[in-house]
Amino acid sequence: MNDFFAVLQEYNFWDNKTIHSGFIRDTYLKKILLYTNNGLIKVLCGQRRSGKSYIMRQIIANLIKNGVPAKNIFYLNKEIYAFDKIKTANQVFELLNIYREKLNPISKIYVFIDEIQEIDEWERLINSLSQDYINEFEVFISGSNSQLLSGELATILSGRYIQFEITPFSFYEFTAYYKLTKNRDSFITYLKKGGLPELLNLTNTETARHYVSSLKDTIVLRDIVQRYKIKDTYLLESLFRFLIDNIGNLCSVNSIVNYLKAQKINTNYDTIAGYINYLKQTYIIHEVERYDIKGKNVLSGVKKYYLNDLAFKNYLSSGFDIGMSQHLENAIYMYFRSEGYTIHVGTIKNLEIDFVLQKENDIKYIQVTRQLTSNEIIEREFGNMEKILNNYEKMVVSMDEFSIGTRKGIKHYCAWELL
Repeated sequence: MNDFFAVLQEYNFWDNKTIHSGFIRDTYLKKILLYTNNGLIKVLCGQRRSGKSYIMRQIIANLIKNGVPAKNIFYLNKEIYAFDKIKTANQVFELLNIYREKLNPISKIYVFIDEIQEIDEWERLINSLSQDYINEFEVFISGSNSQLLSGELATILSGRYIQFEITPFSFYEFTAYYKLTKNRDSFITYLKKGGLPELLNLTNTETARHYVSSLKDTIVLRDIVQRYKIKDTYLLESLFRFLIDNIGNLCSVNSIVNYLKAQKINTNYDTIAGYINYLKQTYIIHEVERYDIKGKNVLSGVKKYYLNDLAFKNYLSSGFDIGMSQHLENAIYMYFRSEGYTIHVGTIKNLEIDFVLQKENDIKYIQVTRQLTSNEIIEREFGNMEKILNNYEKMVVSMDEFSIGTRKGIKHYCAWELL
């Protein structure tokens, strides 16, 4: 384990090393820092390559800037190949003890462990550190699986952790990164490129396609196939391709099964339902259920699916379609998800409301359309909203150049202005 300490020293910041923290994501950084200097375990979750590691390093840089001695910070990134043989909680604990013996940090130790799901029985270690009443630890962990804090662990750590979902770059961050004016043109560029942080540095289309394909393989083949010992990888890939091509469309598990069978791919309900769940756990797709606005209950059956980032559609499927409707709807969904809203597809009097958003007592209703190019479209989009007889915020969002204002309390937003 002493050999690994030399590697640990190389990847930590104890010798006043420069911290490569990338583009500062202020929204996340400020939110997480509000919960520091206490015993809560800070959990950063989200899809691989969404920026969790960068945000961890930004937190570390902030702590050091505000007076925390660098030697009081222990950082282990399991995505670094040099740490590949560190596989168990016991090994991490032993490495942590060697670090303490060699550096002798005084007072609180800040522990950062990136992609913690790669460590067997990590739950025991984190629970132990959080409960240690002799030594003071403040723990930050990240993971790429939504089941990271489920079942027994959630019960054990009940009330002792705070979770933050990290999503790819928002439109606001995208324009700030490229120093672009926020307008329709820059928003279309954002929809075409996506918000994966590493992708922003790749200007060659073929290189970008290779990067997105490799990321998809890592998520699908490594995080799903290996973990769940799936044998039919072709079926899983075919399902993912179907979901990419049908973002924002209502579909059921049965309809997906029937589609795949029509493509001569043999499968069944339980298999597809299980595979969808695995994809959801990696954050690469998100599932949205229907909600009866009048009856105030969630409806089973057909659902909608959205991508965590549009790059998977742009580079792996049909690309940027002329209509832009799917891209726009996906972007609106991801924006409000990143803002912490619970999201449903609304139904009222057999009409569809694209999104019903709820966060505590804040409720919003949203219709999304490409453009309000005719009176018929305006009547349809605003008319659906007018059927909702309450005073919560209602809005129509489109790619038009200018807003047409407000009609019967329902406001029209240009997408880039809203986001």
